[in-house]
Amino acid sequence: MVDLVNTTSQFIVWAQGTVEVMGYFGVFIISLVGSASIILPIPAFIVVFAAGGFLNPWAVGIFAGLGSAIGELTGYGLGMGGRELLARKYGDLLIKTRNWVEKRGAFIIIIVFALTPLPDDVIGILAGMINYDIKKFFMATLIGKIILNVAIALAGFYGMNWLFSVITLSG
Repeated sequence: MVDLVNTTSQFIVWAQGTVEVMGYFGVFIISLVGSASIILPIPAFIVVFAAGGFLNPWAVGIFAGLGSAIGELTGYGLGMGGRELLARKYGDLLIKTRNWVEKRGAFIIIIVFALTPLPDDVIGILAGMINYDIKKFFMATLIGKIILNVAIALAGFYGMNWLFSVITLSG
């Protein structure tokens, strides 16, 4: 069994060192790894929050968003890989699902899932299974992930500045 607490703390230590050494590219790598994991949740948002406190939060959000969007392609790829297996048994359902999704604005749905804590891995897998245009999937994910990560990095920037001002005033 995986020790989630130990694994998470090891990830955070590794991520902190990576960002200290590599800066924005480190934020990109951490976000890519965090989003590429499908089963085990990796808390890359903690690194984005912290990096927003000492790097430019707008750049942190953009680098993290790009890394996250690329990482989400693993779910899409998993869905594509499983499509053949499911098509034999549920081919008609996949076609109906694709038609339903396209009629209701899949692009917006993907953005919403990417910029919220909703399970966007599930959307990526579904998009791959129904052969949703990968360019549209990536662009929608990129938009959502950049908005989300800029917000997290700005929260880190303002939160850290507030904390340092409180410490300075009390010390």
